[in-house]
Amino acid sequence: MRRLLIVLMNTDPRNPEELGAPFYHASVAAAMDYKVDVVCTATAGKLLLKGVAEKLRTRPDSPRSVLDWIREAHGHGVKFWACPANLELFGVTKDDLIPECEGVMGAAAMIEQIMEGDGRVLTY
Repeated sequence: MRRLLIVLMNTDPRNPEELGAPFYHASVAAAMDYKVDVVCTATAGKLLLKGVAEKLRTRPDSPRSVLDWIREAHGHGVKFWACPANLELFGVTKDDLIPECEGVMGAAAMIEQIMEGDGRVLTY
């Protein structure tokens, strides 16, 4: 199975209009039977913390929250990963992550996924 790794590192929760595309792209790729992993690192890592994505909307009048976008992608089989350095940076633990997050993926694991196999990478 071909793989897609999506890395969110320049996507800032303070700019919610940026947040729909990466999760939509993840959903579409998973629906096309690609194995999709999404790693949220740097400021984007806040999106995987409980209580953050559910308060964000890509448009002020949208009925869907960013958490809804994440849940839709997760429902298609997308796996979400937090950056372990983010947990320390934000002073939180794995218990503070949303249930859709599989756990943490460190830099070495992420680089290994990028360099091996026939996967592709999208960054936001």
